[in-house]
Amino acid sequence: MPPVLTVRLTLEEEQILADRAKEAGVKKGTFVRQLIREEQIRTGADLEAWAKRHMGDTRLRVRPIK
Repeated sequence: MPPVLTVRLTLEEEQILADRAKEAGVKKGTFVRQLIREEQIRTGADLEAWAKRHMGDTRLRVRPIK
């Protein structure tokens, strides 16, 4: 059986998590797993590569580099 991660959240944080999971169309646990597995941005080059991959995503405010 895999280990269990327990996190204490305030009511406000719980609601934010629920809202963001609902927007993503997944359960809260699945949303947290996605966040944990997300690619980390450590350098400016990482950020630039991430921005290029997400360019045009209407959920984000990533604007084209002029």
